[in-house]
Amino acid sequence: MKIKTITSQTRRDFRAIYECEHCGTTDPGTGYDDAHFHERVIPAMVCGGCNRSADATYRPLATKYAPHEVV
Repeated sequence: MKIKTITSQTRRDFRAIYECEHCGTTDPGTGYDDAHFHERVIPAMVCGGCNRSADATYRPLATKYAPHEVV
């Protein structure tokens, strides 16, 4: 899965529409805007439509805030 659109964000918590790279299925969900979530959690998400996760070509988004910033 990958983030298609972030619909709202409060501090580092966000709501987004996730999209499968393989079949195009979209699912609403929540997330946390840090490097761990973008680099580890999102690529491991399994699509409800095709039961696949991201492949080696997945490119994580950059975080909105730097790791040292207090929001």
